[in-house]
Amino acid sequence: MRSSRRDVLRLLSGAAIGALLAPLPRGARAAGSYDFWFTRLRYESGDWDVDQRMPANLITSLIDYTSLRVDPKEHVLDLSDPKMLMAPFCYLAGHKLVEFNPAERRNFERYVRNGGFVFVDDCNHDIDGLFAKSFEQEMASIFGAKAMQKLPNSHALYRSFFVFEDGPPATSFELNGWGDDLIHDYLKGIEIDGRLGVLYSNKDYGCEWDYDWRNKRFLAEDNTKLAVNIAVYAMTA
Repeated sequence: MRSSRRDVLRLLSGAAIGALLAPLPRGARAAGSYDFWFTRLRYESGDWDVDQRMPANLITSLIDYTSLRVDPKEHVLDLSDPKMLMAPFCYLAGHKLVEFNPAERRNFERYVRNGGFVFVDDCNHDIDGLFAKSFEQEMASIFGAKAMQKLPNSHALYRSFFVFEDGPPATSFELNGWGDDLIHDYLKGIEIDGRLGVLYSNKDYGCEWDYDWRNKRFLAEDNTKLAVNIAVYAMTA
């Protein structure tokens, strides 16, 4: 039976990361008692601190729907910080230029190749925007020009908890014609040894899920269900 993603990260982190992690701050030590904690990646270029209410909504949905032991707090770590290599789930987003420095590029590659999972969301929801172009160039330089591929609607991500027969649901920003005026009927990803290590969206899900949690009661359908699938897939694939 294949090990869970978190087990892989523990095994592959090894003594080298252990030395870098000691002593851990209180928040990182506390994360050890949880199955899942949300880690936002802070990078030097661009604007990383977007959709500030989204993590709380994702966390709440995981607590409501699953039996995972979920840390109720968002964690923010520099992409260049070796501590991010131990996170079970990372989130990276923005509107502007993505241009990793050497330490950021090294950690991103090491994390993904060692079994980590990064959900990357283009807040411009625009395939011709600066974030999209620069992030995709970064991925090509690290993993190769053909590494980023469209996910088929049959991908396990769309059935990891809830079932999405038609693939990724549209966002209100696409439906309102913002960005490039396209409905992106696919997500993209980078697989390493059969595991999806990078999930990439031009649909601006972060902004779609960035609302006061009390407003969820007005939704005909809970739009954070795909977020649950993404997190569960990250933990179990």
